[in-house]
Amino acid sequence: MASYDVIIIGSGPGGYVSAIRCAQLGLKVACVEGRETLGGTCLNVGCIPSKALLHATEMLHEAQHNFADMGLTGAAPTVDWSAMQAYKDKTVGQNTGGIEFLFKKNKVDWLKGWGSIPEAGRVKVGDAVHEAKHIIIATGSEASPLKGVTVEEDTVVTSTGALKLGRIPETMVVIGAGVIGLELGSVYARLGTDVTVVEYLDAITPGQDAEIARQFQKMLTKQGIRFVLGAAVQGVTVEGAKATVAYKMRKDDAEATLTADTVLLATGRRPFLDGLGLESLGVTLTDRGQIAVNDRYATNVAGIHAIGDAIAGPMLAHKAEDEGMAVAEILAGQHGHVNYGVIPGVIYTHPEVASVGETEETLKSAGRAYKVGKFPFMGNARAKANFMGDGFVKILADKETDRILGAHIIGPMAGDLIHEICVAMEFGAAAEDLARTCHAHPTYSEAVREAALACGDGAIHA
Repeated sequence: MASYDVIIIGSGPGGYVSAIRCAQLGLKVACVEGRETLGGTCLNVGCIPSKALLHATEMLHEAQHNFADMGLTGAAPTVDWSAMQAYKDKTVGQNTGGIEFLFKKNKVDWLKGWGSIPEAGRVKVGDAVHEAKHIIIATGSEASPLKGVTVEEDTVVTSTGALKLGRIPETMVVIGAGVIGLELGSVYARLGTDVTVVEYLDAITPGQDAEIARQFQKMLTKQGIRFVLGAAVQGVTVEGAKATVAYKMRKDDAEATLTADTVLLATGRRPFLDGLGLESLGVTLTDRGQIAVNDRYATNVAGIHAIGDAIAGPMLAHKAEDEGMAVAEILAGQHGHVNYGVIPGVIYTHPEVASVGETEETLKSAGRAYKVGKFPFMGNARAKANFMGDGFVKILADKETDRILGAHIIGPMAGDLIHEICVAMEFGAAAEDLARTCHAHPTYSEAVREAALACGDGAIHA
């Protein structure tokens, strides 16, 4: 029986980061992973492979629509789907192999197999049982099911199947207008697939600032994606190589159907806790099936902790990473913490959408007085030169103190630009602090400064 200070179950972003941080702090660490490669859903069948396909198809779009305007002439590129899949797989392999290298570098033991917890202080992997002073559950999440929809990862798929379809479908129905559905829908729309998104709510990207969501839908519609909003999916039937989605409009109960080569179920995710033995241990779960923890990520069972998608909060890889580092520092006797008010969210479509902090809707609901500073990318020289003038930066600040409360960006490099605002918020900065910070010209980031200026006397270039 091997003995460790910490055993982490799951090697996704939360698990592997926590393992490395624990090792850096002098703890003896092992990480349990049943996949053939490390990295969890994110690196194997989630964030990383989807970004590879998003990048490849964005380059295709540039070649088809913008190259000629830049004086780049020649035959339009054609899509070799198997080669694009190989590029995606190579990207995944480089990243998962990198984690294995980091485990060896930091002396983290990889316990290969699926883990369970027979009792507090013990983790079983295969036939072997290992001792641990502390156990961290970082098992991530799986696609949420939907009544009436049977997924076989061939015609009716989750994001996992959508990343490795045998061919590019002529038609696709995406159930759910959240991040996953819109990103993968964008991939296939750029490849020539006729994509329709069916969403239960009356707006896309639930929880997003409403103004951003409206603008985002207009841009995606312009790209050829169709939307059916306020529609409750009743079921999906498969006949031969086709699937038919039946739905009912919530406003008047009108019924309709859509038939497609592929149906992507993208209605969210739920914690993956199968086989851990939590029920027999008496670990408390929330009514949403998440593991209940306190502010030190401890469950009600001594020595058992949980992080990432297994607990409450946004199901984001970087949220899990932050929690993984925080719990490692807590177990090492330090004071790890996560500022949940400054966790950015990004949608990697084209253009990108990024947000952090409050929305106008949450501020209005809280009755907080605020002001808005906005700046369009059409007023940004770099964006115009690069055919990326659509979209805008929006900063929300306290009406009296000018402290930044939130920010929302739709436009080029939004996922990178948002972090300037995250750092500012972490230090309690005012919009004026951003406005008075020199930004290099010409850069996309100037749009952030201009939006900050708009919170005061006004932007210069608008």
